[in-house]
Amino acid sequence: MSRAYIFPGQGAQTVGMGRALAAAYPAAQAVFDEVDEALGEKLSALIWEGSAEDLTLTANAQPALMATSIAAMRALEAEGIAVTDAAFVAGHSLGEYSALAAAGALSLADTARLLRIRGRAMQEAVPVGQGAMAALLGLDFDAAAQVAAEAAQGQVCQAANDNDPAQVVVSGHREAVERALDIAKARGAKRALLLPVSAPFHCALMQPAAEAMAEALAGVTIHAPVVPLVANVRAAAVTDPETIRALLVEQVTGSVRWRESVAFMAAAGVTEFWEVGAGKALSGMVKRIAKDAATRTIGTPEDLAAALG
Repeated sequence: MSRAYIFPGQGAQTVGMGRALAAAYPAAQAVFDEVDEALGEKLSALIWEGSAEDLTLTANAQPALMATSIAAMRALEAEGIAVTDAAFVAGHSLGEYSALAAAGALSLADTARLLRIRGRAMQEAVPVGQGAMAALLGLDFDAAAQVAAEAAQGQVCQAANDNDPAQVVVSGHREAVERALDIAKARGAKRALLLPVSAPFHCALMQPAAEAMAEALAGVTIHAPVVPLVANVRAAAVTDPETIRALLVEQVTGSVRWRESVAFMAAAGVTEFWEVGAGKALSGMVKRIAKDAATRTIGTPEDLAAALG
């Protein structure tokens, strides 16, 4: 069976994530220790004992989710399951950084620092309350993109995340996104709801954050990943470090083409997708995209025991 490792994005965070893995695997604990050192603070204490409100702050959630994913990957490696056992790695939005760290393209310390910068820059790009994101359920990407275009009316409203055949997220100015909710319902969307996010990610309003990431990424060494990355904005495999650097900048304002990314991997022969880190949202999306594919979540010692079977 051909495997892909996939890494979750924002929204998967929960207080306590990764703690049992760290207790069971010294290699997993070492990840949290290294991230704490890279950031100069005890992010691990926030992850395991902090408030959900503080953990959800973008500047915290992004490095926290990455640390949890890499801790799970290190636990797999401790059990003799390697990243090179997969045909591809991919991650949803910030999960792309987790995928690159797992595949050796970025050092763990650099990844933690980049995600702290990315989280802050994305938060600061748009004043709180001026932007919004909404999930449109029951419309395909083309229909959702038409809804977004119609709702814009001179403001920004874009299809930001193409998650699966019946879930597209739009992002932009709050008023435009609210207009999109009404238009989507009139066009037959099963549901259209605002998301509890602090900024309008993956749209043109994030341009200041893209510029901040271009500057941050310019000073970081990127190696060729040991397993090809299926990049969010291309939905195709990439291995060239300079291409990866450019795509990570483009990703801040570009659409997350998750449906196409999973379809690309399935067409390339991937039959099982292992979601490494917190939650199981991506596994649900995979099931709706590649209906014959098997999924597995790797976030707890029990998950590992099941995988080792």
